Amino acid sequence: MPRELQVTVDCAGPGRLAAFWAQALGYEVQAPPPGFASWEEALAAMGVPPERWDDASAVVDPSGAGPRVYFQRVPEPKRGKNRLHLDVRAAPGLTGEERMAALEQEAERLVALGATRLSRHEPRPPLDAGHVVMADPEGNEFCLD
Repeated sequence: MPRELQVTVDCAGPGRLAAFWAQALGYEVQAPPPGFASWEEALAAMGVPPERWDDASAVVDPSGAGPRVYFQRVPEPKRGKNRLHLDVRAAPGLTGEERMAALEQEAERLVALGATRLSRHEPRPPLDAGHVVMADPEGNEFCLD
């Protein structure tokens, strides 16, 4: 039986990073539990002190097809290159210049949301169709593929 996958990201500011990734992926910040109008209301009712309200956040695919992405606050900063990263499929089915133009357009959109563009890798057929390496607002690398 297949298992459901959740991607977990250690970070300094879960709320801010969740907001970025919701926009990047076309996801939504996970809604508060039923009966609560906001996470602040839910966390207050649960007795969580306000200074801990940004300890975690999550984004979900509104269609239910993609994995939940969970962001958790950790005390240590990011120290090196990610060994695992996300590939955001921004140009599926496209090739050559059409593909690279679509990746560039998505890179510009994400930079406006707080991402950093790191490098562009030109197509090298037959195995590499080309991609753009980016970093999210906390420096976590990801590729536009």
